[in-house]
Amino acid sequence: MSVATDTSFTHFTRTAERAANQVIAAYSTSFGLACRLLGPRHRQHVRNIYALVRVADELVDGVTAEAGLSYQEQCDALAHFIDETHRAVKLGYSSDLIIHAFAQTARTAGIDETLIDPFFASMRTDLGERTSAGSSAQQPAPLRFDTDAHDGYVHGSAEVVGLMCLRIFMRDENIDDGDAAALQYGASRLGAAFQNINFLRDLADDTSRLGRNYLGTSDHLEEHDRVEWVKTVRAQLADANAVIPMLPRDARAAVRSALALFQALTDRIDQTTVDELYRSRVRVPDAVKAGLAARAVASTWMELHR
Repeated sequence: MSVATDTSFTHFTRTAERAANQVIAAYSTSFGLACRLLGPRHRQHVRNIYALVRVADELVDGVTAEAGLSYQEQCDALAHFIDETHRAVKLGYSSDLIIHAFAQTARTAGIDETLIDPFFASMRTDLGERTSAGSSAQQPAPLRFDTDAHDGYVHGSAEVVGLMCLRIFMRDENIDDGDAAALQYGASRLGAAFQNINFLRDLADDTSRLGRNYLGTSDHLEEHDRVEWVKTVRAQLADANAVIPMLPRDARAAVRSALALFQALTDRIDQTTVDELYRSRVRVPDAVKAGLAARAVASTWMELHR
């Protein structure tokens, strides 16, 4: 009886993982490419994290609204998603395939509420408030982030995701407290860099469709703001790059590849005016992405064979 149960559970879990893989394939060629560079013991776990984060992000970024849900129904949908995630991490099972896959990863790597709760707090922030109580057609009040609000949002939406991945990478490693602190700092800085670059490249959609300005309290970003944010991102990427040699060998090429992509995006944004950012999203061509990934693999190989 126990053998049949184990086989059923394993089959269900593998199905959940395939569902998670479909999410990353549908939503991000960049992270999909980076994940393929991870060692087999990390690859599926990172995909499981990405899938949960992406589904939650889509929930608050318009999918539920476009499905016709009222504001309260959107809040209820997010609350249900959060509750089910916590329940699945505790029990090791969910009928929701994406949550089930994430729960297996969380239980394997020790991803707990200290990382999960801040993420969902940022998702709640994205739903925001509505301008007229009691209306099923309420419009979101514009979100404007000062420095403290920005930092808190970025910690929950991005830094903790980097820390989740770090727990995957380091789960079988023995390191001292100093190295652990350095790695945690680097992972947080990399997550923050990714998020800040996405804020810059998504200015058009965030402001026109979602009514959000993550980079300041004014209605319109100025040129000097763009310059300062580029400097901030470059510093964050440099801090993250410094700790890559401390990662396990089978994680370095993937992290280098993702970092190189965002360096390339930063370079492009550095050459793009604010007005252009408000008109279109900055992208890196697929051929360039492939070249960056190849160089990351080569750089890691040379590092390991010195």
